[in-house]
Amino acid sequence: MKTALELFAKHGIHATGIDLIVEQSGVTKKTLYAHFRSKEELVLAVLRWYDGMARNELRRQVETGEKTARGRLLAVFDFAENWFQQHDFYGCLFINTISEFSERGTPIRQTCTEYKKALREYIQELCKQAGASNPQGLSEELAMLLEGATVTAQVSQNPNTAKIAKRAAKSLIQKGIPKIE
Repeated sequence: MKTALELFAKHGIHATGIDLIVEQSGVTKKTLYAHFRSKEELVLAVLRWYDGMARNELRRQVETGEKTARGRLLAVFDFAENWFQQHDFYGCLFINTISEFSERGTPIRQTCTEYKKALREYIQELCKQAGASNPQGLSEELAMLLEGATVTAQVSQNPNTAKIAKRAAKSLIQKGIPKIE
């Protein structure tokens, strides 16, 4: 799973063949196919595994570092900045995957959509905790900033996009959340 994740992130799903995964992981094809009936099953398993890891890491970093809900909202962008600076940052696995699987209704596309929905819901939860007058609207704006920063960091290879997005997020938060906390 770890090898497949690394290869999918670096090269893309379609460009990563089963032979490369087998070669890099040291697992035989027979063993791989004993666990996954197809490449699609492997992709789904990797996406779900990564989903759990990514969301848990985001929550852990955001919630352990900040005392206030406002601070936790901004910490989402600090998390992104740290992520963008990683040597193995190839953009968002879910965005990259959905671009390779454009057909609606496929399980892979659905898994990617579910991850993005859960991320928006987490941001909305933080907006509610912070007392936002319109938690859904603010969370949609902040999620859009985060997605834009992620894609821009990938394309431009500039990790500072998270700082830029954080500045814009501060402005949105100031407008959308009363100074009570």
